[in-house]
Amino acid sequence: MPTGFDTGTQRQELFIGGGWTAAADGAVYESLDPYTGEVACRAAAASAADVNRAVDAASAAFPDWAGRSPAERSRTLLACADAIEARSAEISEAVTAEMGGPSGWGHFNIKILVDKVRYAAMSAYEGLTGEVIPSDDPRRTALAVRKPVGVVASIVPWNAPVLLVGASVPAALVLGNTVVMKASEQTPRTHGLVASCFAEGGLPDGVINLITNAPENAAEVVDALVSHEAVRRVHFTGSTRIGRVIAELASKTLTPVVLELGGNSPFIVLADADLDVAVSAAAFGSFANTGQGCLSTGRIVVDRSIADEFSRRLVKVANSIVYGDPRRKESMYGPLINANSVRHVQELVTDAVAGGADLLAGGVADGPCFAPTVLAGVTPAMRAYREESFGPMVTVIPVDGPEEALAVANDNEYGLSSAIFSRDVTLALDLAKRLDVGMCHINGATLDDEAQMPFGGVKNSGYGKSGGRTGLAEFTEVQWITIEGPDTPHYPISE
Repeated sequence: MPTGFDTGTQRQELFIGGGWTAAADGAVYESLDPYTGEVACRAAAASAADVNRAVDAASAAFPDWAGRSPAERSRTLLACADAIEARSAEISEAVTAEMGGPSGWGHFNIKILVDKVRYAAMSAYEGLTGEVIPSDDPRRTALAVRKPVGVVASIVPWNAPVLLVGASVPAALVLGNTVVMKASEQTPRTHGLVASCFAEGGLPDGVINLITNAPENAAEVVDALVSHEAVRRVHFTGSTRIGRVIAELASKTLTPVVLELGGNSPFIVLADADLDVAVSAAAFGSFANTGQGCLSTGRIVVDRSIADEFSRRLVKVANSIVYGDPRRKESMYGPLINANSVRHVQELVTDAVAGGADLLAGGVADGPCFAPTVLAGVTPAMRAYREESFGPMVTVIPVDGPEEALAVANDNEYGLSSAIFSRDVTLALDLAKRLDVGMCHINGATLDDEAQMPFGGVKNSGYGKSGGRTGLAEFTEVQWITIEGPDTPHYPISE
C-alpha cells in the first residue's frame, strides 16, 4: 500500500478521497529531528483549499460508509489494526525521527493504538445501541436511536503521535462516521504512515483523509477545518490555549467538541504509603517521554513525615536515568521537542530557585535535552507550582495529613489525571472522589490508559471523554422516534 511518502524527495503528501496528493498550490514545509536538528520530513503544506477538498471527500463518502453494517465496519477496523501492527518498525522509526521518542516509546504508542482500534471494532453494535422508552401513552412506542454524526475532524498532537490517533479515529469510524485527520506539524510522516494503514485495512475512498500543514499556516487550516459546516464533531488533543481557540471556532457552527487539554497531575503520597512502589511510579510519571505528556506527574504532594526520605529516593532514581540520543538503546528518554520547550522548563526552574525552592536534581539543559529535575520547597508563588512544564521536571510539596494533601492537589487550574498512594484504600478512595480530576489511580502512576476506560479531564484540562462507552457516545447523535398505535390521536385542530 502506498504511504504517500516519496523516498526520492523525502516528502509526505496529503491523503484526500482515497488518493495521495500534493497541496493545491504545491507548497511544502520541513519538520526537523528534535535531537539532530536535521530535516526529518518534508511534507505538503495544506491551505484552506485543501481542507475543503478533504471535508468534501469525507462528506461524499459518509452515506455509503454509514449505510454499511456494523459487522462490515468491524471487520474493516480489525484489518486496519493488523496493518498497523505489520508496520510497527517503520512507524516507530518515524516517531523517533520526528518527535525524539526512543524505540520503546514508538512501539508502546503502536500497541495502544492497536488496542484501541480492536476495542472499537468490537464495539460496533454497542456504540449504536439505542433504547425503547416507555411513553405515558400506552398506545405509543417510543424509541431513542443512535446514529453516526457525519464528518469528524480529528486534530492529533505530536507527543504521543500514534497512541493519540486512537482517542478519536477508531471510535468515529466504526460507528459510521468519516474522518479528516489533521496531523501535527511536527509528525507528518508518522501520521501519514498511520493514515496509510487505515487505508490499507480497506476503508473506502474518502472515509479517512489526512491533512498536513506548515506551522505558519496552522491558524488558517484549523479555522477552515473546525468552521466547515459539514464537520459535525471536532476532537482535539493539545494545549489548553489552543483548545479555547478551537472551542470558539466551533461555536460559529454550534459544532460539539471534545477537548483533551493540558495537565499538571498531582501525585499524593500519604504517610503509610509503600515507598518502593510510590517512588517508582512517581519517577515513571515524571520522566517518561521526557515529561511531554498531559498525564505526566507534575506535583508530588507528600506527607511531611516521609517527605525527606521520599525526596532522597526519588533523587537517586532521577540521577540514574540515562537520557540523550533516542537512537541509543540505553536512553530512557530523548530530547524536548524544540528550543522553546527547553527554555520554558529552564525558566520554571530558575523562577523556583530564585523564590527559595531547593534544586535537588537536574535543573540544567543538555543540548536539546533536559536533565531529570526535582524541585522541593515549591510554593504557590512560584510558576512551577501552577504551570504545566511539559518536560522532565517534578515538584515535591510537603503537607500535613490527608486533608491538606487534598487541598493542595486541588489547588490548580488543571484536572486531568492524579494518583494517591496509601495502604488505607478506603481513605484513598474517599480522597479520590473529592479530587477535582477526571481520572485517579490509587497506588498507580498518573500515566495510564486503556481502550475501554473513559479518558478525559475537568476544569482547564478540557471536557468530553474518549474511550469506552462514554467515548463512543461522543460520535453519535441521539434521535427520538415515536410510532403511534392503531388508535391514532385526535388533535384539537382537525377537519
